[in-house]
Amino acid sequence: MSKEIKILIVEDDENLRFLVVHRLKAEGYEIIEAGDGDAAEKLILSEKPDIVLLDWMLPGKQGSEVCEEVRKQGFENLIIMMTAKAQDIDKIDAYNFGVSDYVTKPFNMDVLVAMLENKVKFLLNNDRSEIHRFGNMEHHPNIHTLFRNEKKIELTILENRILLYFLRNPNKVINRDALMLEVWGYNSDVNTRTLDMHIVRLRKKIELNPDNPQLLQTVRGVGYRFNPA
Repeated sequence: MSKEIKILIVEDDENLRFLVVHRLKAEGYEIIEAGDGDAAEKLILSEKPDIVLLDWMLPGKQGSEVCEEVRKQGFENLIIMMTAKAQDIDKIDAYNFGVSDYVTKPFNMDVLVAMLENKVKFLLNNDRSEIHRFGNMEHHPNIHTLFRNEKKIELTILENRILLYFLRNPNKVINRDALMLEVWGYNSDVNTRTLDMHIVRLRKKIELNPDNPQLLQTVRGVGYRFNPA
């Protein structure tokens, strides 16, 4: 049964690309594919897939370059990096150039499918008319944007998802593990340091004084709580 979700698979290893394409087609996804960075960039901008599975090391443009370029040109859909790079610094670099999530090779195909199912649920459940108001701000999750006194503040994809989860769960103590599962998905390689880094960056955009946060507060030993003003 078709899921009406288009996925671009970018992988220069033909055998691995064949296996991923075959499995995801069997799961009901619409699949397009590319084997190098230049072709991937053109397909992303022309086809606008819902999800991109992007290898880091590619012929032509590297996956990191492709990601940075399409983000600059306004592509906001999910980009999941596939790579053997597994160090924390590599993951932080990937998030900095615009990756939505990160999966390390070799990966279990069932785990990849489960992660994609989690992402698809978020895509299908995202109400395009949803607007949240708190303090002197408005959050428009569909366009990854905050407005404060009519001033536009752009959010990264992950900042947008983190803030949206807190806004849907106001005044609740949110466990770090639960937040990572919700935002990054099933069996993600993300650790608490990466989450905390994104929280720090989000606070700089929503708090009047990020060093003394009033909205997004840390609950020591547990996680965070969002207190809308």
